[in-house]
Amino acid sequence: MVIDTQLASFFTSGALIIIGIFAALFIDNLIKKVIGLAFIADGVNLFIITMGYKAGGIVYIFMPGMVIDQFAQNASYPLPFALVLTSIVIGASTLAVMLGLIIVLYKKYGSINASKILGE
Repeated sequence: MVIDTQLASFFTSGALIIIGIFAALFIDNLIKKVIGLAFIADGVNLFIITMGYKAGGIVYIFMPGMVIDQFAQNASYPLPFALVLTSIVIGASTLAVMLGLIIVLYKKYGSINASKILGE
């Protein structure tokens, strides 16, 4: 059951990354490009979380009264979770800056299409 869930997470992260790359490269609307970049970031975060799982892992913190057997069977490494948490915070602020720049571009050019802004 765990392997199936982990494999599904790998496929989902791959699908998010592929959809994000398609949106960032081939869609002309700037807001949709930013959403595509957010999909890429979410796919990478899901991939990192999925890689962090280790069935039968070790228990990092021992506390009195802790049921070690059940926890140890589903343990995972804490480093990927910390990296993803940091990535989410940085991604949210970067997303806000990108959307702010789109607002400035819309006020200047009157459009959010990349081809019109670049003059093609």
